[in-house]
Amino acid sequence: MTLGVLAVLAMAFVMFAGFWTDWLWYRSVHYSSVFTTTLWTKIGLFFVFGLLMAASVGVNIWLAHKMRPPLSAMSMEQQSLDRYRMGIAPYKRWLLLAITSLVGLIAGASASGQWRTWLMWVNGVPFNQKDPQFHLDVSFYAFDLPWYRFLLGFGFAAAVLSLIAAALTHYLYGGLRITSPGARATAAATGHLSVLLGIFVALKAVAYWLDRYGLAVKSSDFKATGNWTGLRYVDANAYLPAKTILFCIAVICALLFFATLWRRTWQLPVIGFGLMVLSAILIGGLYPAIVQKFQVQPNEQAKEAPYVEKNLKATREAYGIDGTDVTDYPGASTTKDKTKLRDDADNAASIRLMDPNVVSPTFQQLQQVRNYYGFPSNLDVDRYSKDGKDQDTVIGLRELNLQGIPKSNWINDHFRYTHGYGVVAAKGTEADSEGRPVFTEYNLPSRGDLGQYQQQIYYGEKTTQYSIVGGPQKEIDYSDDSGEKTTSYKGKSGISLSSPVNRAAYAVAFGEPQILYSGAIGDGSRILYNRTPKERVEAVAPWLTIDGDAYPAVVDGKIQWIVDAYTTTNGYPYASRTTLGDTTADSLTAANNQRAVVAQQNQVNYIRNSVKATVDAYTGQVKLYQWDTKDPVLKTWMKAFPNTVESKDSISPSLMAHLRYPQDLFKVQRELLTRYHVKDAQTFLSGSEVWQIPDDPTNKSGDAVPPYYLSMKLPGQASQAFSLTTTMTPNGRDNLSAFMSVNAEAGTGDYGKITILKLPTGRTVDGPKRVQSQFNSEPSIAESIRLLKGGDSEVEYGNLLTVPLDGGLLYVEPVYVRGGDLKYPLLRKVLVTYGGSTAFENTLGEALNKVFGASSSTVPPENEGTTKPPTSNNPTVQEALNDAQKAFDKGQEALKKGDWQSYGEAQKDLEDALKRAEDAQAKADKTTGGSGNNADKTSDNADKSSDKSSGGG
Repeated sequence: MTLGVLAVLAMAFVMFAGFWTDWLWYRSVHYSSVFTTTLWTKIGLFFVFGLLMAASVGVNIWLAHKMRPPLSAMSMEQQSLDRYRMGIAPYKRWLLLAITSLVGLIAGASASGQWRTWLMWVNGVPFNQKDPQFHLDVSFYAFDLPWYRFLLGFGFAAAVLSLIAAALTHYLYGGLRITSPGARATAAATGHLSVLLGIFVALKAVAYWLDRYGLAVKSSDFKATGNWTGLRYVDANAYLPAKTILFCIAVICALLFFATLWRRTWQLPVIGFGLMVLSAILIGGLYPAIVQKFQVQPNEQAKEAPYVEKNLKATREAYGIDGTDVTDYPGASTTKDKTKLRDDADNAASIRLMDPNVVSPTFQQLQQVRNYYGFPSNLDVDRYSKDGKDQDTVIGLRELNLQGIPKSNWINDHFRYTHGYGVVAAKGTEADSEGRPVFTEYNLPSRGDLGQYQQQIYYGEKTTQYSIVGGPQKEIDYSDDSGEKTTSYKGKSGISLSSPVNRAAYAVAFGEPQILYSGAIGDGSRILYNRTPKERVEAVAPWLTIDGDAYPAVVDGKIQWIVDAYTTTNGYPYASRTTLGDTTADSLTAANNQRAVVAQQNQVNYIRNSVKATVDAYTGQVKLYQWDTKDPVLKTWMKAFPNTVESKDSISPSLMAHLRYPQDLFKVQRELLTRYHVKDAQTFLSGSEVWQIPDDPTNKSGDAVPPYYLSMKLPGQASQAFSLTTTMTPNGRDNLSAFMSVNAEAGTGDYGKITILKLPTGRTVDGPKRVQSQFNSEPSIAESIRLLKGGDSEVEYGNLLTVPLDGGLLYVEPVYVRGGDLKYPLLRKVLVTYGGSTAFENTLGEALNKVFGASSSTVPPENEGTTKPPTSNNPTVQEALNDAQKAFDKGQEALKKGDWQSYGEAQKDLEDALKRAEDAQAKADKTTGGSGNNADKTSDNADKSSDKSSGGG
């Protein structure tokens, strides 16, 4: 007994621990209303539908028992059942309670899982758009129909279970007989079971009626278009009238079953039920097949064209591609002035040479600094302004990497090493003379163009386990030449462990008993968990679908993770469905062994980027901003969870500058636009204009090419705009059929505008795969690549960028080499092709000059990455600067070899030499009574030189 009680108490505390820690977490992020609304909705559905199911089954068992016949004249069949009746007689009340409780628990648990369906139905907001067949608002299909279908399914389950329970009870107590002579059922049993069968058939009538509306959102396989949603000719002219007829038959059949209460015979109901089954086969199955075979197939395009037009219109509206601008593009330049073409190439785009998906190891090698820091395998592209000009920037955070800590144990893993430190950023369009990134934010602590900001990173994509901070145990902040710097978390994030109950709950929740008694936990200790941006946004907004790529930005002195989130539904009438997990997969997600939209294998046919979310990298604070102010799905969820989403006006200008068009939405839209770029039903049905997403030509994975962010200028635009771009090829061919881009610059009037440049079908324009093949087959290029691969070097191809230029298409691809003692890729060559001319040169400028046969008329900016220490006329200062030059060169050599010890020594020598130069210049100015301007200049130049050399270029 004692052990049993203890076991029950232990299980109860485990359940309590899960509930209590969830409540504490939601309260800590100030989204407790999400937890309570979800919890009470689940509890309400559980009890309401659990009690309804239990009552339904229990009442029918009670009625069947009450209607039992007298057993005075017992047959042999009843005598054999007598021992069962005698056995359960003392426990019949408890047995009834057990049966009803079991079915109630199962039904309640199933109903609680429908909390989203309930909240969308009760809070539904109209779309103010009607479907073309039944002229009902789209909200009926998105919000109402799913709830009605759940109620119908629940009704069927209750009717069937009640029928089975009542039949078994009648049989057990003699109301039904199988082998006994005479009547097989008593009048009471006949009436009771007939009513239950009548309810079942009545529900079937309701199902037939709802199926009529379900045709508008029904998915089917259509040979001409593949996946199809909505009514086709056979649906409108065969299935729809068939469902109406079957509804009428089912109503009549149900009335016949109810009539047995007076007639006490099953003859007419059984005939009616048989007629309904036969009608379902003939009218609901055979007749539509005949219509399809003899009316549709002989003239399919003419019959299906009106319905295809509805599908085209609905699909384009549902995916936000109805405003796509499709324009013809010649694919070849007619400009004869080579100098003009060369200058236009400089202005057409800020061509990115630092591929964020390749240079992560370079960031790691040059800016990791300590083994317990790490960068994601794919860095991000953002825009930062300097001197009034936007610069495409490759950016990554120096996040905590526990695999690199010197000694792994519970204290180190959870108390000492708790956070990453600092941003590392580099120009996307430049490399230094050694092929390394030109860093604009570098070193530890980070310094550069981003100014002052909170550098500790407690929340990030690589931060996947809990930490306990703020207590007596000091944390390692960062390390430099002077040793380790420690800190203690000052944020209000996380949950306090000062309470013994909290400590016990987390000890159970995390399966770590040391949390309960460890002396490292004391006053002020707080536990941080759910630390990835995706986890936090998913938790506070479980009704959103999260984009696969959260990216960091420095905003108002803080590092903010920006997360795009979507509202979706699969109930938009006539709009074709797509599977998010498959549609958003490409070569990058395959290389990382993950889906871009993780675990989103559900099909949807409506999607909006309705929410922009931010997660503070230091405090973990989550903010949700309404981005799409017209989206009825978001408005519905905002009614269900009031005060959780802030208005769009709350987005600060500094945050707006870093918002962008999300990749996953763009991938979904480009997949749909391979077919839905046409507006004519006949062309759509013929399939002659179907495109495809080409495979990534830079690798042999066979996966789709990813879209690329790029600041570029489309034909007719006055200036460059930050854009997301991709290419498309004809189905089954490698020539180019279209170039697609979307304005990704939030806050501008053209944000979200999709443009497709359609290439002519009468001539062949090389696509990405053919361009890559030309690169590889060019003899001189092939020989150069062979030389680059000498020894143990490896050649890596960067992003193959496509840029529209004067009617033609400019392709640019950076080529990296990873070899020798260097374990990271360096930019060595740039491949460029335009109009059939190809170049393979050391720099982009040289490659463009060769391709166009002309030099740019603009003077290229000085490469700040090669800045070296200054000179002076003062002999003492010059001697110190000469020493600084030697230290600088020594540091660069050590950097190339990855010798961090020598690099650190060289940096120290460099700082000493520059300090001597500054002191000597200041002394000279004081002696000569100078104003100090020269000293200031020498000091500024020295600081600049030191910063750049410390940045590794």
